[in-house]
Amino acid sequence: MSAPSGVRPGLPLEAAKPRNPLSRARIERISDRTVSAFGLVFGLQTLPTALGQLGALREPWGAAWMIAVFGGLALTVILAVVQRGVKIAMGVLSVVYLAAIITWPLLVEDGSAFSSDKPWVWFLCSVFTAFAAVAYPLWLAVAYTFVAPIAYGIVRALPAGGGVGFELGALDAIYAIILGGVILSIIAMMRQASSAVDTAQSQALARYANAVRQHATEVERVQVDAIVHDSVLTTLLSAASARSPEQKELAAAMASDAIGHLHAAEAATPEDQTLVGLDRLAERLVTSANAFSSPFGVDVRDVEVHTLPVNVAEAVYSATVQAMVNSMQHAGGPEVHRNVSIRGGGPAATVEIVVSDDGSGFTEAEVPAERLGLRISIRDRLAKVGGRARIESEPGNGTTVTILWPSAEQHPVGAPAGSALGESGVAFPRDVGAVE
Repeated sequence: MSAPSGVRPGLPLEAAKPRNPLSRARIERISDRTVSAFGLVFGLQTLPTALGQLGALREPWGAAWMIAVFGGLALTVILAVVQRGVKIAMGVLSVVYLAAIITWPLLVEDGSAFSSDKPWVWFLCSVFTAFAAVAYPLWLAVAYTFVAPIAYGIVRALPAGGGVGFELGALDAIYAIILGGVILSIIAMMRQASSAVDTAQSQALARYANAVRQHATEVERVQVDAIVHDSVLTTLLSAASARSPEQKELAAAMASDAIGHLHAAEAATPEDQTLVGLDRLAERLVTSANAFSSPFGVDVRDVEVHTLPVNVAEAVYSATVQAMVNSMQHAGGPEVHRNVSIRGGGPAATVEIVVSDDGSGFTEAEVPAERLGLRISIRDRLAKVGGRARIESEPGNGTTVTILWPSAEQHPVGAPAGSALGESGVAFPRDVGAVE
């Protein structure tokens, strides 16, 4: 995911993620649109021939089959553009076309009209074998690639198809089988390659997530080891050598301090817990919002008297910028209204940031797994510092991303009184997160 134009290179945006150029879903969309367009082009070329042969067919059945076939070709183009039900339409039309071939002898009133001109269904044979390749499982598509041309070859050899004889009918059938087989092979290979890419990407994401967890565990282990070495062992040695009341009192104080260090290590993340002002975070977010090619409207309130740990500030900043980047990339162009609201000390949390737009919106369940912006860059990043993100979006109704810290989740049994417990399970004392 590349940063939008207009963002200053010095801003600490998340590292760009490459867009997957080959995925099964993308190949399916390309196949739907390409094959439907291919069918429409061949249909428009065939339509004059079909209209010229209409007089040799029984009415109204000849016209009815033409409307069903050519109208279906136009319908698939529309469905392919909107990506709704296109494979179902292609599958149904493939059956309709095969039925038109089989019932052709019943439609013909004057078979002599086709002795020199091929029936119009011939010119669409490769179109519907391509439809079958897109709509059906591989084994069924292979069967259709043979059945439809062979059915046409038999009809072509009959008097109703022109009575050209078995040899010419077989040649037409073999030609259609070869052409349909080439189309089927291309689609099958692209599907197989894209499925392999999806599998490899899923495995890579799983390995990456595992590596991140291992790294976090190692960082925590190193921190605890340092505390044990610097505090616990020193305390034990001091206690072992304590003889006088003053020495024993000093050992007890060191033990209390070591226990405090261990509790702090258990309750805090390994990042720096230095406090920064919420107004500083707001200034950075305003600068970032104004740097986009289509600036965001900004509303900042009650940020002067609140502070938060620096690692929390970085996580909130990065998640907010990621939400703004997502809006720029996916919500629409400059006509979309975008806003950022930054509020401190609200009823829900110490920090409440809302990134909203009235753009195209989306359905979260349909977001591909390889897109990590929502899951990793926003939700997981906030969860690790005890915050959370609420994402509300519907196609056509815009998107609202609400970022809260600390998380407004209820305290579980055993959580310290007066602490806010985030989704990550880390307790943040009230006097650390904010100055009320």
